[in-house]
Amino acid sequence: MKTESLRIGMKVRHPQYGSGLVKTISETVAEIQFDDGTKRAVAPAASGLEPMEPQATINGLDVPLKQFVEETLAAAVARLGLEKPDEVVEQLGLRWHDGRLVLHPADAALQAKEVPLETFFHKIVMVRNNLRVLEQKINAHGKLSDGEKVEMQQYITKSYGSLTTFNVLFKEKTGQF
Repeated sequence: MKTESLRIGMKVRHPQYGSGLVKTISETVAEIQFDDGTKRAVAPAASGLEPMEPQATINGLDVPLKQFVEETLAAAVARLGLEKPDEVVEQLGLRWHDGRLVLHPADAALQAKEVPLETFFHKIVMVRNNLRVLEQKINAHGKLSDGEKVEMQQYITKSYGSLTTFNVLFKEKTGQF
């Protein structure tokens, strides 16, 4: 392993000393704290030192780096169930596009608050998505009893019910609360 590949805090494996944590790095040696408590100066290039963590090297990439990053990010966003802001606006009913939400205080001397409906809608969709993620985390939680899961699910259901007022903003019924 090349010295340039090391970083402080990296977990490594040595053929003779076992696994350890890189503490310091110089041009030719690295000081490693091994699991048995010993610290040793090791020459990474000559010692057979290997990373314990998975490593990624992108050599000869056949696609532009920008495209690779965008595709990776899109896959992560899809897997996490998140949505891009422009995709959220597509879920907004057509009659609401370019609309504004205006909040008028009871006191006429105070200024009204105006918000683009796309911004407000995006926030509503994010609340919905976060409730869905919370619901999944509760269902997958290993330490909660079934009774505790049901109790927490009831609060989520009540939250969905409170948000049904905003169903009028959605273009498709499938996106509603």
